[in-house]
Amino acid sequence: MTIQSLRSSVANTYSRFPITLVRGKGCKVWDDKGKEYLDFAAGIAVCSLGHCHPAVTEAIARQAGTLVHVSNLYWTMPQLETAHLLTENSFADRVFFCNSGAEAIEGALKLARRHGHQNLGPDCYEVICLEGSFHGRTLATIAATGQPVFQQGFEPMPSGFTHVPPDSITALKLAAGPRTAAVLIEPIQGEGGVRPVSDEFLLAAREICDRMGALLMFDEVQVGMGRTGTLFAYEQTPVIPDVICLAKALGNGFPIGAMLAKEEVMSHLPPGSHASTFGGNPVACAAAKVVIETLTSPGFLDRVKETGTYLKTGLESLAGKHSEKILEVRGRGLIQAIEFRKPVPELANKLMDEGFLVLLSQEKILRLIPPLIITKAEINAMLNAIENNI
Repeated sequence: MTIQSLRSSVANTYSRFPITLVRGKGCKVWDDKGKEYLDFAAGIAVCSLGHCHPAVTEAIARQAGTLVHVSNLYWTMPQLETAHLLTENSFADRVFFCNSGAEAIEGALKLARRHGHQNLGPDCYEVICLEGSFHGRTLATIAATGQPVFQQGFEPMPSGFTHVPPDSITALKLAAGPRTAAVLIEPIQGEGGVRPVSDEFLLAAREICDRMGALLMFDEVQVGMGRTGTLFAYEQTPVIPDVICLAKALGNGFPIGAMLAKEEVMSHLPPGSHASTFGGNPVACAAAKVVIETLTSPGFLDRVKETGTYLKTGLESLAGKHSEKILEVRGRGLIQAIEFRKPVPELANKLMDEGFLVLLSQEKILRLIPPLIITKAEINAMLNAIENNI
């Protein structure tokens, strides 16, 4: 059978590029015709150590030949070791493992309600979210998402979610009340166009949560695990959240999600209150363990900061030369975006034709989230390709 005929068997829920990728190594992938691409999408911020990273591949293969699954009725060493690495390198005391970012956010939303019910009463269940945010594709996570396009056709939305404009402290204060169980924030909105939330807004959210007994929860699914130049994005803000959610880069391509919280907070989910059949399975945790060890190895994140600065400087230079076309460059570390003044719907296709994979959001925003091992030479190649196609 041909690839074209096989495609008809897959649900048509994605607008896919017309290529079939068959191999990857480092920052490059190849299609079924042998064409090479420099990958500045990284599986949407997933393959942060590059494709088929040798240490991750070896850990997956070794664990798959030892123990794949036994359920969470039993302890396993990969899960214990990975949880310890996460808590050792963060504010958190406990980790709940799952399989995806949406599932991690679902767990956080349940935790927020449980915490609110038990601390402040049964009417404390609302979560304040931000306009332009993205938190997943389940019913609860699209209700939390601040982009109506993801909610269309799935109404009515689950109740208990309020949205305020990013950086509007006044709107945040007006939205907060006795029913507020949590404030959920992406420190940098990824799908929303790589929009960092201001320190002033984060400080206000922290103060409101502390005063009201609510939880401050960070969605770091896209911007955590080294993407911004520190292991967690919150480390570059003036606040420490009560809960963070991770996924994507945590397994470098192997599905795994995690919700991290302080002891007092996580204690509101006792045995039987929440679960995930495949969450924290030995193979996924074996991959995640290697990812965390690599990211925290001496000098790794310093190099991410250096290449992130190099990429942003290059993009800003490009914007300066083409100010009539480019409105703004924004981002932190190796998550950067160029916002154009007019829609550029064909830009991603043009770059793909020349051997570069990128993400185009909202028709005007080019999002660059390459593997964290990207080199300056590869960044230069991408910058030249963008300039030649805008």
